This record gives sequence, C-alpha cells and structure tokens, in this order.
Amino acid sequence: MLEEELRDLVEKTQRLQAEQQTVEVKSSHEGCPERLYDTLSSFSNQDEGGVLLFGLDEKQSFRAVGVYDVQDLQKRVVDQCEQMEPVVRPLFTAGEIDGVAVVSAEIPSIDLAERPCFYRGKGRVKGAYRRVGERDQPMTEYEIYSYEAFRKKYQDDIRIVPDADADSLDQSLLADYLQKLKANKPNLAMLSDDKICRLMSVEKDDGVTLAAQILLGLYPQAFMPQLCIIAIAVPGVEIGETDEEGARFTDNKRIEGTIPSMLNEALSFVRSNMKVTTIVDAETGQRRDVTEYPLVALREVLLNALVHRDYSIHTEGKPIQLTMYSDRVEVASPGGLYGRLRVDQLGHTQPDTRNPVLATAMEVLGLTENRYSGIPTVRKQMEAAGLPEPEFIDTQSSFKVTLRKAADGAKAAREIKREAKNQRALCETVAEEDLLAFCSVPRTREELADTLGLGSKSYAISRYVMPLVKKGKLQMTDPDHPKSKNQRFVRISSRE
Repeated sequence: MLEEELRDLVEKTQRLQAEQQTVEVKSSHEGCPERLYDTLSSFSNQDEGGVLLFGLDEKQSFRAVGVYDVQDLQKRVVDQCEQMEPVVRPLFTAGEIDGVAVVSAEIPSIDLAERPCFYRGKGRVKGAYRRVGERDQPMTEYEIYSYEAFRKKYQDDIRIVPDADADSLDQSLLADYLQKLKANKPNLAMLSDDKICRLMSVEKDDGVTLAAQILLGLYPQAFMPQLCIIAIAVPGVEIGETDEEGARFTDNKRIEGTIPSMLNEALSFVRSNMKVTTIVDAETGQRRDVTEYPLVALREVLLNALVHRDYSIHTEGKPIQLTMYSDRVEVASPGGLYGRLRVDQLGHTQPDTRNPVLATAMEVLGLTENRYSGIPTVRKQMEAAGLPEPEFIDTQSSFKVTLRKAADGAKAAREIKREAKNQRALCETVAEEDLLAFCSVPRTREELADTLGLGSKSYAISRYVMPLVKKGKLQMTDPDHPKSKNQRFVRISSRE
C-alpha cells in the first residue's frame, strides 16, 4: 500500500464512521493491542484479506490519534503473526496524518488448501475465526470441516450408510444402472456384477454407500430421514404472512425418495403452485403453456441442489429447502460452494466437484450431462423468459439460488404484448374462406373465439366476424337481438 492509499483509506473510514469487512481499526496510542489473533485469523480466511489500521480512535469518531511508536508497533504485530498457523506475513505502511503517525498492516488471504488460519495458542477448533461485517466470529465446527474436506479430498458421497445392506437397494434400479454402465464402459462389461458394484462404489467395506442409497435405494430416508426436500408455498413475500383465511402455507410437502424421484416430485410441486399462461404460437397456430418460471431453469437448480449439496455427517440432518413466495422461488441446499469456486465464477469456471461418484452415476443414468452447463442454462432460460438474472448466495454453510418474477408486473406486460402480437400474426393468416367454412353450421361467440385462438370473445367478433356480416357473408341467427347470449353466426349460402 502506498502512503497516498493509506491516506485515502483513513479518509474513507472517517467518512463512513465505521469499520468494514476488510478494515479493522485499532487506536494503539498507548501501546500495541495484545490480542490481534481473532482478526489475523478472520482476515487470512477470507478471499479479500484485510487491513489493520493503527492510530485511529473509534471512540473519538475515528479521529487520527497516532500510534505510540511505529517501529515497536510493527515488531509486536509481527510477533503475534508468528503465533498463527500458518504464519501470517503482514505488509506495513506508515504515514503522517494530521500531524500524527498512522500505520496499516495488510493481512494477505491464505490459500484455500491452507485454511483455516488459526491461533496456535487455542488450536484449530477454538482459534479459527471468520469475518462478518466488522466483527470476528469463531468458526463453526462445520466451517472448519469444510476446509479440511477440500484439503484432504474427503468423499462423503461414498461413505457407508449405517445399517444399510444390499437388500435395501431397489434391485430393478440397480440392474438398470449396471446395464447402462456395461453399455457405456466396455471394460466393465467383462466383470461380474459384484466386482462392478465394488469398483463403482455401490458397495464398500461390506456396506452400501450413500451414493448408492440415494440413487438406488428402496427408501433412502429410512436411514437418512433429512436427506429430502422440504417444499412450501407461502402467500406473501415473507414466511409468516398469511392469506385471507389465515393460512401460513398454500402448500406444504415433504418430498422423499431417490434423487430422480425427488427431482420429479419437486418439479410437480413447483408447477402446481405457479401460474401457467396459455398463448398462441404465431408460427404454428398452436396453443402453448408459458409458466411463471422456466421449468428447465428450475430443473437445473433443483438438480444442482440434489447432486452438489454437502452429504457429510455435519449436514445430514438438514434437508434442501424449496420455498415459493409470491414474487420468487428459493432453493437452499446445505453446504456452501465447494473448493476454490466463488459466486462470481459460477458458470464461467470449471468447479471442483464435491460428490464426484454421485455426479458420475447421475451421468450414467442419463439424468445430467455433468458438463458444468447447469448455471449457464439457468441464466439463458431466465433471460429468454424476460426474467431477472438468477441470484446466488454462498454462506459457506449453505448455498441459495433465487429466481424472481419480473418487478412491477413488467413480465406480465411483456407476456400480454407478446400474446397480442402472436394473436395478430395468427389471425392475419386465417383465410376468410376457412372461417366461412367453419360457420357452415351456426357457431357461438365462444366457438369462434376458440377457433381463432383468441382469449377475448368481443375482440374476435368485432375484428373478424362482424366485417363478414357487413359483407353479407355471415348472418346472425337472431338479428333483432345482436347481443343475445344465444346468438349464433352462420354462413350465408350462395343460393341465398
């Protein structure tokens, strides 16, 4: 950091009157702070690193009060950095502000494979911290485990499921899986089924693996009750809001079974709890349904949650949460992004795979391509539907995807406009003779609007039927009462 950059940082901190995610202020006017370990740990454990800013007094509105001794301060800070594991290497900058000395210590981020950085005096479990806003909070046991799992490449998807044996698997599903394996992998076709099951991690150490149970089990939740999806639909934009009858949920379902069955049932739940608009295709003249959210995008989001969630013992008590609000759909899965992947890299960088055996088995079953195309597909589907960009939130302990409706009815307006355009295009292609042929027998307003593919009866009659009445090609069956609900329109034969 240059001295000018130090001045800018001090000015920004004083202007904001607050510490930040990457800035911690210490007065240090009368001596070096004795316990910097928490902040050294939290800054080292976040991708952005952080800066310790010495010589400002938070209690005096972040006024520059100076440090007691620039040289001694740096020495004592380094002494504390050397008590961290791994050792922290700060970069110091000193400058004069308002006639007093201010010092910054830039704390670099450590590589993911070395995290968590912790204070050796407390040990890994009690001495590791994470930064939350302007505070340093102790890491949870799971957060520490998630780093260790990546560093040591734990494969929780092939851990043994206690009490599960070969009889707990659906033999028809297993036979289908083995058949597809043999068809796509000729080298496996020469082996016995038992050998294949061991090689492909269906069985391990005389037990059944989690991947096998969640893909091929008769009832996986008998052994892992919370490896399911809890799906709810709420009437408002927040949980707790109620409908006119006081109900907190308009639908509420626990979705269980294997991954393929949970995926299908979750999609059915979503479809049954969102509006579907029928529009007319301008090219084919056929009606088609347009859902509030693209089902292809929803499938990818749910599939990613099922395949890439954390299946460790730390999260096996946490289900996937599918929540439908009046303005959005949220899918939250246990476990944050795995490995080095960051939210801003989603869909652009090939990620590390948390559950490689499970992901490969899904590919064999034809349920996923396993080509890292899920996030790009979600983005493209939302864009094509005229909806906002999908939102991704990673908290290390969970990962949430949010799909939103267009704000302020913009989507509805676009759909109406698109439908009107399609209807006009369609109706312009409807030959007059086709309409006259249809009216060879008396037709109601509903029948005419339906054959024209129009949702509005009045528009169909005024735009397309009445002009033919004026031309003497159609006539009303009850001309004295043109607005009668029993009115019919029939073709005038050439003999008349």
